[in-house]
Order: sequence, then structure tokens, then C-alpha cells
Amino acid sequence: MFDLANPPAGFVANPFPFYDDLLRQSPVTPQPDGSYLICRHADLSAIYKDTGTYISDKKQAFAPKFGRGTPLYEHHTTSLVFNDPPLHTRVRRIMTSALTPRALKAMEPGLIATVDHLLDNMPQESDLIEDFASVIPIQIIGNLLDIPMEERHPLRDWSLAILGALEPTLTEAQLARGHAAVTEFKQYLQDLIARRRAHPGDPETDVLTRLIQGDDSGKLSEIELIQNCIFILNAGHETTTNLIGNGLALLHDHPDQKSRLLNDLTLIDRGVEEVLRYRSPNQFGNRETTAEVQFGGHKIPPGTNLHLCIGAANRDPEVFDNPTQFDITRHPNRHLAFAAGPHFCVGLTLARMEGRIALEHFLKRFPDYRLSDTRTPGGRIRFHGYQNLPARLS
Repeated sequence: MFDLANPPAGFVANPFPFYDDLLRQSPVTPQPDGSYLICRHADLSAIYKDTGTYISDKKQAFAPKFGRGTPLYEHHTTSLVFNDPPLHTRVRRIMTSALTPRALKAMEPGLIATVDHLLDNMPQESDLIEDFASVIPIQIIGNLLDIPMEERHPLRDWSLAILGALEPTLTEAQLARGHAAVTEFKQYLQDLIARRRAHPGDPETDVLTRLIQGDDSGKLSEIELIQNCIFILNAGHETTTNLIGNGLALLHDHPDQKSRLLNDLTLIDRGVEEVLRYRSPNQFGNRETTAEVQFGGHKIPPGTNLHLCIGAANRDPEVFDNPTQFDITRHPNRHLAFAAGPHFCVGLTLARMEGRIALEHFLKRFPDYRLSDTRTPGGRIRFHGYQNLPARLS
């Protein structure tokens, strides 16, 4: 039996052949701890849309994992992604109102300038994660919250430590790093929020000011405000880093697709969608059942944790023709990289914009880049990407 908490050798670096086997042989797999692994696209789509039977609240699951009252428990049970209506509805409405088309359009020139500045200063021997992919979302989120440039250095390490705590199994050291990161980030945000209250920005473009001010439905509490600022960084950082890094790796490893894109850059949007499908930055979601349900012949009791395997669902042959083929012209592309239903990713438009601009501008500048043989996988189960991606740019 496939055990997500103790996966087979090779799974972390390359889970995709294992997903193909699960889809063929065991798309609904009971786990030793009583949870279930769900792999089919149709099953995930149905679960995402039914917020009554399948809840996002993780208090029951996270209490033994993090300990009640601990920094990680407070964060992951307060942030948007692990909450249900009415809190989810209220927080999401305020957050969505801060990410308006006007605000996103206003961000694009700064995003292009950031990408071009990075490309101007990249050495011939570069790490495409450290020198490029990971820098972009940190700067964009820093701009979103109007964090002073000189105060952005710790943001990435905080985010990696907090998100790393969502892995199926943790060492004591990983747990300690996660708790410390939440504590330090909270302390920083308390000071930043106090400064912003004293000197508000333009709520049309400054997301932090908009979150502080709230909307007609009310304001966030102080703890909701702090934890959802952390969530904005976490949700937009590692996933977007992985989108850009995975895209550059896939195009390098599929030179026919890279040539096709270079010959017709109008395919860039479809190319981004295919990267999201083929190598989803976020490989897993979770829900908890509130009633007995049936999937694949299994009766699943209420209170059961479900591991929603996005990476497998995006290779489901019932939905995608030739699902193991990387095809930048694929259309339609009904991937679940941003989830679905009421919990679909609030920042998907921004993530797509970052991916499109980063990949397009990089390819224009360095069409003949070569990756070395020493690329380092990210080493995570929930989030899939690279820790290092060394390359020669020309």
C-alpha cells in the first residue's frame, strides 16, 4: 500500500510515475493513520465544490501535529486556506478587494522592471532559483504590502520554514524552525502594521492598507490581519518560485517545446498553464469529511482527513489526452493547480502574470541557456520544485 507519510524511494524527487500507478491501480488509497489519498480529477473537483461535506478547517488535524496554542497552530488555523465560511468568506472578500484588476495592472510595470533588472545582473553561471525565480515573488509581495526594500531579506526563509511545517512528517528541528519563523514574522508585522496605521498608503494599490481598513462587511481582527499577511507571503512565494523554476527546467528538458515557444511567444499563456498542470507547484491539498462519503468503493467516515493529490489529478487520462506529454499548446487545460470551488486560489491572476513575464523575458534574453547536471530537487512532498537550478546562460 502506498503510504504518503513513508513514500517509496524516488517519490520525493519524481512523484509522477507513482501518480500514474495510483491512477491506474488505486485512485482512492487508505493510509495507515486512517486518512485517505484521493487522486482522480473528478473526485477532487467534487470535493472542492462541496464545502459542507468537505471542510478546510484543520484544528483537529493540526492540534497533534503542532500543539494547540503554538505559533504554527495559531497561524495555520487562522489563515485563509485552512478556514471555512463565514470566516473564509469575510477574509477572502477583503483580500480579493485588495487584488483588484486596477491594482494588478498597476503592478505589471514594476514586475517587468524587477525581472529585467534581475536579468541584467545575472552572471553567466547562475542559479535560476536563487538568482531569479525566488527573488521575483518576494519583491512582488513586498511591493503588495509596501514592505521597505531593506526589510525584505528574512521573508523567504520565514516562508520556507512555515510552509515546510505542512509536510506529512517533521523533524523536531523543522518544527522548531517553523515556530520560530511565525514568531519572528508576527513581531515584524506588528511593527509594520503600526507604522502603516500611522501613515496609511493608497488602499487601491497598497494591500496592507486595504486589509487594515477592511470593507463594508467589517475589519479583520489583529490576529486575523497578521496571520493573513503571513499567508499572502506563503501562498505567493514558494508556489510562484516553483512555477518559474519548473517552467525553465521543463522548457530546457523539452527543447522542441522551447523552440515552439520561442518561434511563437503568443503561446506563453498556454505554456504557463501546461507548466501548472504538468508539474504543479502545489502537489497536495487537504479536506476533512463531515459525513460518511464513498469514493472508489471505500466508505469513508466523518472526521477523516483526505489528501487531495493535485499532481495526480492533473495527469488523469479521463480528462487529459496524452497526460504524460508536456505540450505547451494544450487546450483546453482543466488543471487543478489553483484548486477549484470557493477555495480556488485568490492570487491566481497575479501568479499567472508573474509566470508569464518571468518566462517570456528570460527566454528572450537567454534562449540558449543550459542547465547543469547538478540541479537539486526541492525535497518536499507537498510543494514540488527545485532548491537549486544551476545554469549557464549562453
